[in-house]
Amino acid sequence: MGNIIAWLPVILLVLFVFFSCFFVVKQQTAAVIERFGRFQSIRNSGLQMKIPLVDRISGKLSLKIQQLDVIVETKTLDDVFVKLKVSVQYVVIKDKVYDAFYKLEYPHEQITSYVFDVVRAEVPKMKLDDVFVKKDDIAIAVKSELQDAMLEYGYDIIKTLVTDIDPDAQVKAAMNRINASEREKIAAQFEGDAARILIVEKAKAEAESKRLQGQGIADQRREIARGLEESVEVLNKVGINSQEASALIVVTQHYDTLQAIGEETNTNLILLPNSPQAGSDMLNNMVASFTASNQIGEAMKQQNKKKES
Repeated sequence: MGNIIAWLPVILLVLFVFFSCFFVVKQQTAAVIERFGRFQSIRNSGLQMKIPLVDRISGKLSLKIQQLDVIVETKTLDDVFVKLKVSVQYVVIKDKVYDAFYKLEYPHEQITSYVFDVVRAEVPKMKLDDVFVKKDDIAIAVKSELQDAMLEYGYDIIKTLVTDIDPDAQVKAAMNRINASEREKIAAQFEGDAARILIVEKAKAEAESKRLQGQGIADQRREIARGLEESVEVLNKVGINSQEASALIVVTQHYDTLQAIGEETNTNLILLPNSPQAGSDMLNNMVASFTASNQIGEAMKQQNKKKES
């Protein structure tokens, strides 16, 4: 028993050295092995071996695609400060793990510096509206610059994207006001056009109504004249001359009007004069007026004929 206890440290040391010979590298990972501080080899995924106490794992690099988001604040051509978020997708080249591990200590800082340099060189050449329109051109310029620079260090740039463009808050508020004013102007134009169309159509409807109303009045008067003519002809057939017939018609219409007024219970209409003699006087005045008008017309025609001769 004492012998076992005495050999226990040796056994443990042997076991430790034995298990130290083996290590596991995960999928899509590369391990860098150094021997006494000097580069020895690169081991890929799987179960690997090394010499205990001589070889050591100096570091591991992921071979997966990684993304770095860089926020850059710069000024546009029209003096507007804007923040751009540039997403850079990159990967360590499997055959250049040595360069990626030993040549570049801080890859994130290196990529960020190149992104700042390119963005602050490209955006000041553009106006704010062009920055939104040409964001893909900015991304292409960043990728081109990074591709050439980082390839030497064992990194491949997969894709660069301008994922966000954020102007100053006051600029965004002004842009929103401009957009709202433009939309209100368009809305006012449409409302004006609609009001104008409504007025034109209303005027057309009123004109058509007046035309139809005038046509109705003309037809009514035509029918009245035709009825009067027929009435005079009927009275002439029974031996009543035209003047007497006209007087009779006037008196008849006079009493018809009085009857129509009397049938209305709530009326404020007053008909003056309202005697039968007044109807005859009205007829005589009308005949005298028509006769005088005819005489004046004939005199003017005679005068015109004399002037022409």
